[in-house]
Amino acid sequence: MNIEIKEHVFPSGQKLQLVQGDITDETVDAIVNAANSYLAHGAGVAGAIVRRGGRQIQAESDQWVQQHGRVTHGEPAYTHAGTLPCKYVIHAVGPRWGEGDEPAKLEAAVYGSLGRAEQLGLSSIAFPAISTGIFGFPLPEAAHIMISTVVRYLTSHTGLSLETVRLVLYDHEALQAFIQVWEHNDHLRS
Repeated sequence: MNIEIKEHVFPSGQKLQLVQGDITDETVDAIVNAANSYLAHGAGVAGAIVRRGGRQIQAESDQWVQQHGRVTHGEPAYTHAGTLPCKYVIHAVGPRWGEGDEPAKLEAAVYGSLGRAEQLGLSSIAFPAISTGIFGFPLPEAAHIMISTVVRYLTSHTGLSLETVRLVLYDHEALQAFIQVWEHNDHLRS
């Protein structure tokens, strides 16, 4: 069971939540998959999503790449969610640590995912710690970028469909990194 650790309600009524748990258990409208540009979902979060949601997710991903080409950082793909408890999976391409311009690429992936959710008319979305697994992005820096990007998006996009953004951290180390950044973000202090 996923446990909400922190919540901030913005003046617009939109919510940002920090959650410990498994993103594949989220009952939001869409979960974000930390994907590669070919949407080959083999390991990490992507592998867990396909194992839990079924082969339909990989089949739709393959079809997306055939129709649209490789997925970029700022323009995530989306598929239906198969047997997951959400409606969609938004496939965000996070940067590999060491490829160059990683902070801007991670920011683009988060911002693009929020925009895609809005484009789909969704009210809720959940993110994992994008690029912090096999792509090697340092957790503290990823936490800072992800939180500040979501805060910037929610404070500059009010009156839209997106009401709730959840940051879902699977392990204790990731949770602690995000809590530390959360507690030092001026917009999130209560």
